[in-house]
Amino acid sequence: MSKKSKKSDKSAPKAKSQAPAPVEAPKAEVAAAPVEAPKAEVVAAAPVEAPKAEPKSGGVSAAQVKQLRDQTGAGMMDCKKALNETNGNLEEAIAWLRQKGIASAEKKAGRVAAEGLVGSYIHTGGRVGVLVEVNCETDFVARRDEFQELVRNVAMQIAACPNVEYVRVSDIPQAFVDSEKAIEMSRDDLGNKPEAIKAKIIEGRIEKRLKEIALLDQPYVKDQSITVDEMVKQVSGQIGEKIEVRRFSRFVLGEGIEKKEADFAAEVAAQAGLA
Repeated sequence: MSKKSKKSDKSAPKAKSQAPAPVEAPKAEVAAAPVEAPKAEVVAAAPVEAPKAEPKSGGVSAAQVKQLRDQTGAGMMDCKKALNETNGNLEEAIAWLRQKGIASAEKKAGRVAAEGLVGSYIHTGGRVGVLVEVNCETDFVARRDEFQELVRNVAMQIAACPNVEYVRVSDIPQAFVDSEKAIEMSRDDLGNKPEAIKAKIIEGRIEKRLKEIALLDQPYVKDQSITVDEMVKQVSGQIGEKIEVRRFSRFVLGEGIEKKEADFAAEVAAQAGLA
């Protein structure tokens, strides 16, 4: 064998040891490691907060109430009632407010009403009489039949509600409110109740009591489905001017006079000469 062949034989093993070295396929597989699809799915699902965007209030959303209020100028509670009456339909709710005269009446709330009438009502038999001042914006409206009928109806309402002492709840003195609160807090039926529940019960009772003596919160005598306030707003919407009940006085025959109670038996005995 030649020297050249021997050299080639010695170099062969070296070729075999070098060939398997560049096997780096596992590293390529490691490069594919950043598979983080589950994280992407978690982020996408996180902002599911639709219920918070639509807070409900009495069966309709607060957003609906605000939208109706912005469009009509009506009060929040009137808007809420209109939406409940119309199953949340905005257009029907606007029509409902217009029919009631509430939408247009609320828009006139900031105007000055210095005209109007002082009206009266004398109950049958002359034992109860009422004087009431109702204001409007112009003397022209004060002469209209609709306004004069309104004044008479308000006076009749006052005569029919002997417990009414104020036009509206906001007219009631704070001293009276505090007195009623003290009475309610001392009632025996609240003794064992938790403070939070007791406070709510007292608040509800006082609110009811105040409405009982406020004219505008009374059910209207000619239509018990609405209050006096709603009736006034209806007429305001029809007439096109702000209308406001300002003050009233009620006169009851003999009220405040101390009556001497006669002893009928003694009077008969005196007349018969027995006393």
